[in-house]
Amino acid sequence: MIILNHQPPQIMHIDLDSCFATIEQQANPLLRDKLLVVAAYNSPNGCILSPSIEAKKIGIKVGMRIKDARLINKNIVVVEPDPPKYRDVHQKIMAIFNDYSPLVTPRSIDEAMIDFSPFDKPPDLIATAEEIKTRIRSEIGEWISCSIGIAPNRFLAKLGASLHKPNALNLITGKNLLSIYQSIALTDLYGINLRYQARLNAVGIFTPIDFLNAQEMFLKKMVFKSIVGRLWYQRLRGFEVDAAEWDRKSFGNEYSLQKPTADRQELSKILMKLCEKMGRRLRRFNHVAYGIHIGCLYHDFTYWHKGRKILPEMYTTHELFENARLLLNQQAKQSIVRKLSVSCFALKEKNQVQLNLLNLNREKTYKVAVAVDQINDRYGEFSIVSALMMDMDRVIVDRIAFAKA
Repeated sequence: MIILNHQPPQIMHIDLDSCFATIEQQANPLLRDKLLVVAAYNSPNGCILSPSIEAKKIGIKVGMRIKDARLINKNIVVVEPDPPKYRDVHQKIMAIFNDYSPLVTPRSIDEAMIDFSPFDKPPDLIATAEEIKTRIRSEIGEWISCSIGIAPNRFLAKLGASLHKPNALNLITGKNLLSIYQSIALTDLYGINLRYQARLNAVGIFTPIDFLNAQEMFLKKMVFKSIVGRLWYQRLRGFEVDAAEWDRKSFGNEYSLQKPTADRQELSKILMKLCEKMGRRLRRFNHVAYGIHIGCLYHDFTYWHKGRKILPEMYTTHELFENARLLLNQQAKQSIVRKLSVSCFALKEKNQVQLNLLNLNREKTYKVAVAVDQINDRYGEFSIVSALMMDMDRVIVDRIAFAKA
């Protein structure tokens, strides 16, 4: 007998349909009903970040190159990303979600999770979901739709949002879970990629029903060989195992150069901007870092990286940049760089760092860094920048990462 979670669903997962593309279509009515793709660059090798609903229907997918998409249909319309526009929509949609529960978690720029467990008697979640859909269309834009999944845990809520897109609304409970598993493939389960599928196939698990029927100890000892097997056993049955918020281990940014270069001055400018973006996130979370890491992907696809621990702690953009540049200058070869990445690690909350009485000016420097962040938050990205970053808007383009916002 399979034990399932039959508790009333309390989790809602909302996913904007073709987020970047539909926002562009909302902003420009001439793009509506078109085979539109938002791509990193409008060039043959530009990577597609968001195909419109119309483009998805003919087989154009995220990650496809523009030249390959044009083999499907030569008339696709390509636009480059407009991050401020997408962030504006994200903030407005999050404001809507916050009207329904105090527990709203953004999962990325285009999806969020609403937890209704704080309520003794949760509202009718189907009616709430319909109301959210209506409000998004009336308050954000008539061309913007979302898919919503409602379930007892986060995993199944996300699965529900992924079924029957676009503009889907699916309720998953202990009553219909088996029928849903019978209608999907292993790779439709969030977290099961081709590598995990091969691992499951090797032990005789070929469908979600096979996965559900597997015993807990079999998954733990034979398949995943870790506690991950037990987590999957519970997750598949609708029990919540993904609610814990793990401590952040690092902050980082990377950038693929549109024009690869070996010029140290150009690389330093890019590195400074990456450190500024990384530093703002570090300070927003009120952390300091004691480690820095640099990585370079070269034009011949070889890779070099180097990291080190730092004392004293790093907090300002200048501190992060200077230590990152020291590592960058230690490259074994001066080759053409096509991708540059930087991250800081060994994090600690700033209020846990003891102030050095011999260097009180350090705290003043920290306050200046925070003040500059506040100005940039209010008046726009990089309103105040260092001299090294002058004209960097033409060298490195603002991008939105597909990660937790």
